[in-house]
Amino acid sequence: MKHLVPTLIIVFMLSVAPASARTICTIIADAASGEVLLEKGDCRSRVTPASTFKIALSLIGFDAGFLTGITTPVLPYRQGYPDWGGRNWTQPTDPARWMKHSVVWYSQQITAALGADRIERYLAAFGYGNADFAGDPGRNNGLERAWISSSLKIAPSEQVAFLRNLVNRSLPVAPDAIDRTMAVVETAAVGDGWVVAGKTGAAYPRMADGSFDRARGWGWFAGWANKGNRTVVFARLNQDEKREKGSAGIRNKKAFLKQWPQLASSIRR
Repeated sequence: MKHLVPTLIIVFMLSVAPASARTICTIIADAASGEVLLEKGDCRSRVTPASTFKIALSLIGFDAGFLTGITTPVLPYRQGYPDWGGRNWTQPTDPARWMKHSVVWYSQQITAALGADRIERYLAAFGYGNADFAGDPGRNNGLERAWISSSLKIAPSEQVAFLRNLVNRSLPVAPDAIDRTMAVVETAAVGDGWVVAGKTGAAYPRMADGSFDRARGWGWFAGWANKGNRTVVFARLNQDEKREKGSAGIRNKKAFLKQWPQLASSIRR
C-alpha cells in the first residue's frame, strides 16, 4: 500500500489546475528516445498554438534571415500595433524581448516579411500541426493572426514531437537558427538540478457567431527540461472554466513549474 502513495500524490497534482482551470493534457517525452514518459488527458486533439508558435516562428525568422541575432533587429512600436499587452508591448523590441514579453506585433512583422506560403512550407517541414496559415475564413488575415484562435492548430502530442526535433537539432533549418531560438526561450531552475525552458500561450475559443469565449481561455506551456545529460520535452494545456484575470498561459506555467518536482519524480528511470 505504501508504494501507492507517491503515485496517488502525482495523480492528484496533475488533476489540480490553478484557479478554475482544468488540465486538458500533460505530456512528457524523453528527447533522446522519443518514449512518452507521461501522458494524461486529451493530448491528441488540436487547438490554437497561441504564443507557443513563437518558438517555430523564431526558427523560421532566423533561418530566413529576418531575425539576425538575439538582440537584432530592434523594431520600433508604431501607433496602431496591437497593444493589449500593456507597456511591455509599446517599447522597441528585439528577438529576446519579443519572446520574453510575447509581443504580438513583432510576430506580425516577421510573418508579413516572409509571407504565408513560405511560412506554411516551413511548418509542413516541421510537422507542425495542420500547418494552415490561411487565417479566419474569408478574412485574409493569416499573417495577422493565423496562430491566435484561427486556422493554425496543433495537438500537445505534436508540440512534443516538434520540440523533440528542435532539441535534437533535426529540424530543416540552419544550426544557428536553432542555437538562437533556444537562447531566446526563457529558462527557470526548478531544483534538484533541473532547468526548464518553455513558452507560454493564451487564447480564447471561438463561439458559433465567431466571437471569443472569454470564460474558457486556453493556457499553454510547452518546452524542454534538462538535468545533466538528460533532456525531456513537454506540453501542458489548460482551459479556464470561468473568466479569470491575467494570462491563462502564465498561470499554467507557474503551476507547472511548482509541480515539476512531482512530475520529475514520476518520470524518473
